[in-house]
Amino acid sequence: MDKECPHILVVDDDPGLRDLLLEYLTGQGFRVGAVADGMAMDVYLAGNAVDLVILDLMLPGADGLTLARKLQANTHIPIVMLSARGEDIDRIIGLEVGVDDYLSKPFNPRELLARIRAVLRRGAGDRKEDTSSTRNISFGSLRLDLRSRRLTTRDGAEVSLTSGDFDLLQVFAEHPNRLLSRDQLMDLIKSSERGPFDRSIDVRVTRLRRKIEPDPANPVYIRTIWGKGYLFSPDGGGS
Repeated sequence: MDKECPHILVVDDDPGLRDLLLEYLTGQGFRVGAVADGMAMDVYLAGNAVDLVILDLMLPGADGLTLARKLQANTHIPIVMLSARGEDIDRIIGLEVGVDDYLSKPFNPRELLARIRAVLRRGAGDRKEDTSSTRNISFGSLRLDLRSRRLTTRDGAEVSLTSGDFDLLQVFAEHPNRLLSRDQLMDLIKSSERGPFDRSIDVRVTRLRRKIEPDPANPVYIRTIWGKGYLFSPDGGGS
């Protein structure tokens, strides 16, 4: 198998589904690993560079949300979450944790394939654009490096961002002091395929505020313009 092919890890306790996805995704040109739980996931990730994790919500031991939080705290690996429950509250919680997409079981493998390709395509597009950009955008005590996709404090400490967090912050940083509606934000995030989180931009903004605002309850950088959308004020002049 070509080592340049994207490497996907499936984490699901259903052996039948693991085997199905292993065979199907391998046939689509991916390198694929499959494990049953969080402990096995940790072992696999310690020895392999993975481009995307397909993560079941209901797992023995640590559940999918716990594992997603762990992944997002320690890596930048995008996550597609699977759940047999398929309730809106699960999708919102998954979004708050920072997963990149969400798919309810049962699903058509071709739909999962489309979601995987969309997530990987967004990441590849971001990396391609970053190579031609040397811009660093500063606001408050934070510095956003578009080339390395890193947000750091004045003393160099890195602020942990998911890929979704970075995409949203980049859109705001590239459109300073400009009112952006929710629909405009979703379009600018460059998601080529609208997923289940399209009407949840408010949740994305709330999650990002927790990471960049001195007081998330009283934001000064990402301001809400009631009934219209959001406005990014890099000088912190909002109230």
